[in-house]
Amino acid sequence: MTASTREKMIAGAADLMSRRGINATSMRDVVRHTATPRGSISHHFPDGKRQLIADAVTFAGQQVSIPLEKAMSERGVMGGLRAFVASWRRRLEATGFEAGCPVLAVAVDRYVGEASGKEDETAQQHLLDLADGVFADWRQIMRAALLREGLAAERADRLATLVVASIEGTVAMCRASRSAAALDQVHEELETVLSTALARTTG
Repeated sequence: MTASTREKMIAGAADLMSRRGINATSMRDVVRHTATPRGSISHHFPDGKRQLIADAVTFAGQQVSIPLEKAMSERGVMGGLRAFVASWRRRLEATGFEAGCPVLAVAVDRYVGEASGKEDETAQQHLLDLADGVFADWRQIMRAALLREGLAAERADRLATLVVASIEGTVAMCRASRSAAALDQVHEELETVLSTALARTTG
C-alpha cells in the first residue's frame, strides 16, 4: 500500500529527528527529505512543527512496539530480546551509525518552537509526556513477557526498565563510537541477567 503524504512526512520527520534531534529538524527539511509538497504542511499539520514532531514520536514508538510485542509473543523473552537488539543493530549499521532513536532525541533535546514562553513550555511538556509513554509501552511489553515466563511482578518491572534503559543508552554510545561493539556487550550481559532470573522461576 502506498503511504499517504501525511504518513511520509511523519516517517521522514522521525528519521530526521533520529539523526539531528528535534530542533535541527525543520519543516522545510522534512519536505525536502520526503519529496512532498510544501503546501501539505499546513494542510496536514495545522499546529505546525510541534504537531509533526508529536506525531513522529508516536510513529517511532509504534515502529518498535509492534514488532517487539510480536517477537516477545512468538519467541519468548530471550528470543524477543535478540530481535530487539538486532533491530537496533540493523538501524545503526544501515545508516552508518548516523541515526539513533527519535524518542530519545525528544527526551534529551529541549523543544524550541516559533512561539516563545508558555507555548513552547506546553509543547515541551507534551512531547516529554509522549516520549515517556513510548518508553512505558516498551517496558510494559517486556514486563508482560517476563510475567508470562513466571517472574514476579516487581522483578519483572525492574528488569523491563533495565532492558529498555540499557538498549536506549547503548544506541547513543554506538552512534558516538560508530561501532556496534557496546551493543554486543550490553546484549550479552542482559542475556545473562535475564536467563539467570528466569532460571530461578523453574528451579
